[in-house]
Amino acid sequence: MKQFVRNRKGLSTVVTTLIILVVAVLLATVVTFYAINVVSTRVQEESVKIYKQHLWHNGTTYAEAAFLIINSGGRDFVIDKICVRGQESPWATVYYNKTTNSISPDLYYLDPNPNGTLLGKSVTLSLKNYTFVQATDDLILRSGWSMIVYITNPDSISVNDIGVTVGFTVFTSNAQWNKECNVGASA
Repeated sequence: MKQFVRNRKGLSTVVTTLIILVVAVLLATVVTFYAINVVSTRVQEESVKIYKQHLWHNGTTYAEAAFLIINSGGRDFVIDKICVRGQESPWATVYYNKTTNSISPDLYYLDPNPNGTLLGKSVTLSLKNYTFVQATDDLILRSGWSMIVYITNPDSISVNDIGVTVGFTVFTSNAQWNKECNVGASA
């Protein structure tokens, strides 16, 4: 046993403590970088901006809604449904145009076709013409893109609602985006 105590080839207490300390710091650093990586990849959530929202009624039988939606987030998203005053708008009444252009001017009322649709209709904003496509299913909006949306005859909007505040709700896979506006007269 005396020979073992006299052997001086072992590590000193200070060196052993330093090694344990360095290993602990390295392990903590690796765990921290892993956590940052996991969190940063999940941070790219939907960021939806809704602008230029309008609701109009022509005073007799026709109502129209319009808004601009911008995907300012880091990922694409899907619009599952659009509700006006809590009533879902069928896709057959939704008309849209997707663009990468920046849209500054306000949206305006479009006179419908005799059958009450907006097929073939377009808006001219900043000298650019945007022709509408009728929606048939959920709408996909890529990151950085904008979409002009018009809805014909949204449910529960009547002539008596002119001057009343009404809410829009856009439903995506992960969230609901709400906006309000006053119903205005079309002319």
